[in-house]
Amino acid sequence: MKRIRLKDELKNKNTKIQGLLTVGREDVLLPVTVICGKEEGKTVLVTGGIHNAEYVGIQAAITLAEALVPAEITGRIVILPLVNTTGFEHRTMSLVYEDGKNLNREFPGNPDGTLAQQICYFIEKEVFSEIDYYIDLHCGDGFEALAPYVYCQGKASEEVCRMSEQMARQVQVPYIVQSQSGTGGAYNYAGALGIPGILLERGNMACWSPEEVEADVQDVKRILRLLEVLPEAQEASETVKKNTSPKVLITEAIYQGAEKAGCWYPRFKPGQTAEKGEILGEIRDYFGQVLEVHRASETCVILYQIGSLTVQKQETVIAYGKICEEQLELLTKAQEEDR
Repeated sequence: MKRIRLKDELKNKNTKIQGLLTVGREDVLLPVTVICGKEEGKTVLVTGGIHNAEYVGIQAAITLAEALVPAEITGRIVILPLVNTTGFEHRTMSLVYEDGKNLNREFPGNPDGTLAQQICYFIEKEVFSEIDYYIDLHCGDGFEALAPYVYCQGKASEEVCRMSEQMARQVQVPYIVQSQSGTGGAYNYAGALGIPGILLERGNMACWSPEEVEADVQDVKRILRLLEVLPEAQEASETVKKNTSPKVLITEAIYQGAEKAGCWYPRFKPGQTAEKGEILGEIRDYFGQVLEVHRASETCVILYQIGSLTVQKQETVIAYGKICEEQLELLTKAQEEDR
């Protein structure tokens, strides 16, 4: 596969080019598909594999790169299906192999830093500078159990946040979490630059299925239709009508960290609700003695938690979204209907 420059390829019309982008001093190569439509329009970035063991997003991006064609597109779509290539090849889970860093903690990066920082700097300077919208695809890593949900931007201009929420509402998941961070993560930092974006979470424990991938693909296509990059289609409207899951907007997410390493014993599953003060789980030592107890500081819905027995010191052991009484009733009713 040949090496290409993104800026050069985006000048084309009615083309679909696949190649490799060269990143930093380490000469790391990122696979990319650049699809330019027949007509001028907005440019949308789709990324997978910022966390390299989150396979639903990676395969969804690969599937989109295969399926989308220039004749359908107004504007341009840039697809980076695997941003952390060395982590993927060494199966490191979330971290760049060479430096052990998490790409979604390093934006805007550093051209003279470690490889992770060089990758972030490259994306900020060479990719974000060319785009109008951003869709970042994730799922639960090898130790993360989660409920499907989507993040929208909350630390950006009013217009960017409004558009980000509109994009998030195209995604067929029950929960929209408004992020309160403007740096560190790729889509957060894009928002600070004036680029509306979302981060979609679907899938668990570094596993993937064709059904989850297809759900991601359809969500991305719905967003592209909203942005008028793809034309409206009858089947898109039918798909939306079939979705009955409630959309709960969460403006406050709580991330509880482990003070001690040990074994994690959760009492709830992702997607379940808990009352304020309820025990969410315990960390015990290797003799079964309780080291710490994690309680809900607010009435909440569980977004994700450690899905493995192992829990490491200072890592997020459980994350949940604060919900009001009305939202709790809505979610409880939906869960009862599912049963």
